[in-house]
Amino acid sequence: MASPKIKSYSFAEMKDKYIGKVGSPAREAYEYELGMEVLGRMIKTARQEKKLTQEQLGRLVGIQKSQISKIESSANSATIDTIMRVFKALKADIHFNVKIDNQYILLA
Repeated sequence: MASPKIKSYSFAEMKDKYIGKVGSPAREAYEYELGMEVLGRMIKTARQEKKLTQEQLGRLVGIQKSQISKIESSANSATIDTIMRVFKALKADIHFNVKIDNQYILLA
C-alpha cells in the first residue's frame, strides 16, 4: 500500500498563514519585533566580546544598567541615538542598508 504524500511548506508560506501576509499589521509587528530581537542579541554579543558587564556599558553610554538589559532583551525600543552611542562605546562598526521596492539605495 502506498503511503500518503506529505505536503511541505516553506517558511515564508508558514509566516503568511500563521502570522499574516507581508504588509499586514500583524506581519509588520512580527518583523519589527524580530528586528529588535536581532539588534539586542548583536549588542549583547558585542558587549560580551568586549568583556563588559551591562553596568559598565551603561556607564560608558550614560544610561542605566536596566536600560542596557531591556535593549538586549528587546523589552524596550531605544532611540537610534542610544543605539548609536551603544555601538560607539563598544567600538563597533555598524552598516545600514536601505531597500525600497526591492532595490538597495546606495549612498555616494
